Amino acid sequence: MTLRSVPVVDRITDAFFALDTDFRFTYLNDRAETLLERSRDDLIGRVMWDEFPQTVETQFPDGFHRAMEKQVSVSFDIYHARLETWFEATAYPSETGLSVYMRDVTERKQQERVLAQHAAVVEAISDAVITLNRNREIVSVNEAMESFLGVDREELTGEHVEIVTELAAIDDEDTVEIGRAITDVDIGTADTRHVEVPFTDAHGTDRMGEFRFVPIEDNNATVAGIVRDVTDQYEYERVAASLHEVTRWLLESDDPEEVCSIAVHAGSDLLDLPISGIWLLDEEQGYLDPVAGTAGAYEEFGGLPRFNPPQGLVWDVFETGEVERFDDLSEVDGLYNDETPLQSEVIAPIGTHGVLMTGSLQPNRFDETDVELLSTLVENTRAALDRADREQLLRERTTDLERQTERLEGIAEVLSTDLKRQLDAVSEALEDERSGTGFGSGTQHNTGTDSTDDAWQFPLAEDSVETMLDRTERLVDDVREFARNATAVGTRNRILLEQAVHSAATASRLDADAVALEEPAVLRADAERFARLLETAFDDIADRFDESEATTGGKEANADTTGDDPTVRIELLGVSNDEQQTPAQPQAVIGNGSDDRPRGFVLVDTAASEPVEPSDRVFDADADGDDSETVDGLGLALVRAIADAHDWTLSIESAENGTRIEVRDVTTLEPL
Repeated sequence: MTLRSVPVVDRITDAFFALDTDFRFTYLNDRAETLLERSRDDLIGRVMWDEFPQTVETQFPDGFHRAMEKQVSVSFDIYHARLETWFEATAYPSETGLSVYMRDVTERKQQERVLAQHAAVVEAISDAVITLNRNREIVSVNEAMESFLGVDREELTGEHVEIVTELAAIDDEDTVEIGRAITDVDIGTADTRHVEVPFTDAHGTDRMGEFRFVPIEDNNATVAGIVRDVTDQYEYERVAASLHEVTRWLLESDDPEEVCSIAVHAGSDLLDLPISGIWLLDEEQGYLDPVAGTAGAYEEFGGLPRFNPPQGLVWDVFETGEVERFDDLSEVDGLYNDETPLQSEVIAPIGTHGVLMTGSLQPNRFDETDVELLSTLVENTRAALDRADREQLLRERTTDLERQTERLEGIAEVLSTDLKRQLDAVSEALEDERSGTGFGSGTQHNTGTDSTDDAWQFPLAEDSVETMLDRTERLVDDVREFARNATAVGTRNRILLEQAVHSAATASRLDADAVALEEPAVLRADAERFARLLETAFDDIADRFDESEATTGGKEANADTTGDDPTVRIELLGVSNDEQQTPAQPQAVIGNGSDDRPRGFVLVDTAASEPVEPSDRVFDADADGDDSETVDGLGLALVRAIADAHDWTLSIESAENGTRIEVRDVTTLEPL
C-alpha cells in the first residue's frame, strides 16, 4: 500500500481495509472506520481476530485463509446484525497480504429474497408460467409448464417461444395472435393481454387454454406468460349456455310428461348423466310416479319404480327440498333397494312437483359442478312445470267459463220455460175456479146474495198447489246445484255405496225399498255432491215412472215389467267379484274378471219412458216449441255436471225393458 493510493481508496463508497500475512490491519479507509466503529490509529498493527473475536464464528476466517493459501480471490455474503445490513466481502490476495472490499448488498439480498419467494410461488401454482426476454427467448419455466408440454425445462430454456405453440399443437392463426399479445405487452401498448386458444396437452387430449401475458421487471426477462387450463370452465359455460337453450324448449311445452322427457334427455346429452329419471307427485294417490327416464336407466333397471312415502332416499330428499349428493351408497342407510347396482347418485327436488334422480355405477362420480348444473336443470324444469300447470289451469278455467256460460244459458232457458209453465198452470186454475164459482157473476146478484157477505176463498185443491210449489222448489235447488263450478269438488272421502244409495233414495221421490244395490262397494268422492247425483238420478227415474203410468193408464199397465222386482237395480262395472255371483243373479255384476270396461256403476230402471238427454234438457228445453210438457228440474243434466266435476263419464242406454244410466271412470271404486 503506497501513500499515493490512499486518497483514491478513501474516495470509494465501499468499505476497504488491508491485512498483512499475519492478518494485522495495515490500512482502513473512512467507510471501513465507520463500519468497524474503530479508528485507524486503534486498529493498524493489530490482529483482526483479536480485535474482532466475533468474526471467528463467521465466514471471514475460512475465506481469508483460503485466499491467502491458494492465492485466489474469494467472495462471500455476510450479514451485519447490529446494522441489519448485508455485505458482500471480496478478498484479493497478494504476496504481502489481503485487500478486502465490503460492499452493501442489502437491496440485492431483498430482491433475491423476493425473487426466491416468487419462484417458490410460481413453482407451487398449478398454472404453467414462462418468462421471455426481448428476443422472445425462454428465460425460465416452472414445473407446471414442464407437465403442460411434457418436456424438461432444460430443453426449453433459451429456445424461441414458438417451441411452446409447436409442442401444444396450436394452429397458425392462434400462434400469430399469441405473438401479437406478447409484443403489445413488451412494447407497453397494453398492460396485459390474454388469449383463449385450443391446444393439445402432453397426453394428446384436446384442451382449452387461457394464455395471459404481463410485463415484468427482471434483469433477464421482460414478459411473463401464464397458461391456465380452462377446459372445465369452458365446458361449464358451454353446458350452461346449452341449458338456457333447453329452457326455451321446456317453456315451449305445456305437457308435464314432455317437459320431464326433455329434462332427462338434456341431462343425459349435456351433463353426461346416462342413468336418470324424473318422478312427479300424484297428489290424489300420494306417491311419486315415474314419468320419464333415460335409455340407460331402463336398460339398467328394466323400468323405474314407484315410490310411496316414506320409501328410500327419494322421499327424504323430496320432503327436505334440498339437493343431495351421495358419493358412496354402500355407506348410506335407508336405501330403497339395498342391492342396487348404483354406487353414487344425486337427487334433486323439482320444487313441489317431484324429483330428478341420476346415478352412476361408480362411487364418487359427481362433483360440485355436476350438482350446480343439475340444480340449474331442475330449476328450469320446475319453472316449465309451473308454467304447464298455469297453462292447464288457464285452459280448465276457460273451459269452465265456457261451460258455465252454456249452463247459465241453459238455466235461463229452463227457468223461462219451467217456471212459466208452473205460473201459467196456477193462473189457468185461478181462471177456471173464478168462472166456476161465478165470482162477481150475475147468478150471485140475481139470488139476492150479497157478495160482501161470502168472502172468496182460494179455490185450488191443496194437493195441486203443493205439487206445483214442490216442483218449483226442486227446480230452484237444481239450478243452484247446476250453476256451481264443474270443478268445485271438495275433499274426496271414503263413501260406502250402500249407505249413500239408501240415504239418497230416502231423500228422493222414489220409495227407498224400490232401489236395490246388488253388491256392496266403496269409493272416494265429495260426499255432498255424490249424494245429490244419486238423489237427482232417482228423481229423474221417478218422473219417468209417473209419465209411464200416465201414458199407459196406471201401475197395472206396468205389472208385466215391474212385478215384485225392485224399480231400480244398481250394478258395479269393471270390478271382479265372481265368488259373490250366483246363477240366480246373472246380471248382478256387469263387470267381471274378463271385463275390460272402466270401473263404475250403472242404474238400471224399468220405466217405459225414456230419459231426456242432458244436452237436450239444458240447451234445447223448448226446441220443439211444445209447451205442454211439464218439466220438474234439470234432471240428468245435473247428474252429468256432478259426474264431470269428479272426472267421471256419464252415458245413457235404452234397454228393452227400461234404461241404463252408467257412470264410468270411477277409478277409486272397489267391491267390499
